Amino acid sequence: MAFAAAVFAPVLTPYDPSEQRLERRLEGPSRGHLLGLDELGRDILSRLVHGARVSIGVGLTVVLLAGALGTLIGSVSGYLGGRVDALLMRIADVFMAFPGILLAIALVAVLGPALRHVVMALVVIGWVGYARLVRAQVLQVREQEFVTAARSVGTRAVAILIKHVMPNVLPMLLVQASLGMAGAILAEAGLSFLGLGIQPPTPSWGAMINAGRGHLLDAPHLALSPGIAILITVMGLNFLGDGLVDYLDPRGGGPKRPPKGPPKSPPKSPVTRPVA
Repeated sequence: MAFAAAVFAPVLTPYDPSEQRLERRLEGPSRGHLLGLDELGRDILSRLVHGARVSIGVGLTVVLLAGALGTLIGSVSGYLGGRVDALLMRIADVFMAFPGILLAIALVAVLGPALRHVVMALVVIGWVGYARLVRAQVLQVREQEFVTAARSVGTRAVAILIKHVMPNVLPMLLVQASLGMAGAILAEAGLSFLGLGIQPPTPSWGAMINAGRGHLLDAPHLALSPGIAILITVMGLNFLGDGLVDYLDPRGGGPKRPPKGPPKSPPKSPVTRPVA
């Protein structure tokens, strides 16, 4: 639902998200404004839908960039092994030694509050998970017989990685991407809540929660609406990741089809005669 809202935001929103009606500020939900108005009299539903564009856009961009970088590093590390593997994994360990959100806050604070800086910070802290996952999968696949056969006939390493290794790594990479996007949306909301993300008047779910935290008693709808939107979006992506794990797992996963034909009766146990 959040993806559809992000794509069709100009069509779905009943009002301009930046239009102010100060005389009706903090008005509660009504028929004309389903989610009410904020502290400047702006329609919360319109700002919520346009804020989905920011969150979904950041999530997709971070997943694509961090996934591409992590896949490249992980595949090279796992396939070549040796000193290259040790060097790349020690670099990954350095990034994992820092708490991710704190490192992102430090990077954005140094670079300045802007959406592109948020994306850069999340890519810097996000590629490690993809790299370690891809490396582990490549270490398993490279010992398979079809990879050994391709190597024995002189196939180049790049061709082996693209044609033989990566198709076997892709299912788990999709699962990691769905979970990573949920994390990127949460991180962007956290940075925007702290004022380090996209700047006003552009709507952002995290900034909307920050603006509404001072009105939790007199106008709780200001913070509840974006909070529920984040909750539904992140839970949906997590459920998608869990579903992909069950569907793509080669060890018992995949779609279950009922057996054809009438059910078979259980075999009869042999009749034993008592010994006289």
